[in-house]
This record gives sequence, C-alpha cells and structure tokens, in this order.
Amino acid sequence: MADIHIEREHTLGLAAARKLAWQWAEQAENEFDMSCTYEEGQKADEVQFTRSGVSGCLRVTDDRFVLDARLGFLLGAFKDRIESEIVKNLDTLLAAKKPAAKKAAAKKKAP
Repeated sequence: MADIHIEREHTLGLAAARKLAWQWAEQAENEFDMSCTYEEGQKADEVQFTRSGVSGCLRVTDDRFVLDARLGFLLGAFKDRIESEIVKNLDTLLAAKKPAAKKAAAKKKAP
C-alpha cells in the first residue's frame, strides 16, 4: 500500500474553502469516478472519497487543506503520477481563488 499526504495553507476562510472543497469533490467524481461524501462541521469539513483501489479524506479548515489517501497495491505503482495530479488540481483551484481574495482584502482597506 502507498500513502499520499498533501497539505496546502490558504487565507480564504472556511466559507470560501468549503466552496473550493465542493468543487474538488465534484471534479474527483467526474474525472476520476470517485464516490465522495461531504460532511460540514463548525470548524472543519471533511470530504471522504473512495473508488476501487483508493480511499482517503480531504480535511478543510479556515486556513488549510489536508489530503490523506491510501492507494491499493495496483495503484501504488502509480503513486507519483496520482499525487502530482492531485497536487495540480488542488493548486489550480487555490490559484483561481487568490485574485478574488486579494480584491476582497483591498476593498476592506479602502476608505
């Protein structure tokens, strides 16, 4: 078995991070045939995901995304490729949100 652990910090707050996590879950279901279960909490949300040979959890807080996945024997051989794809997808979603976060911060500072 191979394990994947990915962490990304952000400054979005829980509400915006929650929206991103929903997008990530939809993308995982559509592109990778994952079955995702989303559970909202007061301080953190969790997306449980599974498919044949893969299971894991994406934990979302107001300042961090933490993804832990366990790959089965057959998919373990593709760990590096799978991990890089997950990183790319998560980083793309986060990058798309950064300009909006900067604009909101600029509006708060403006008189």
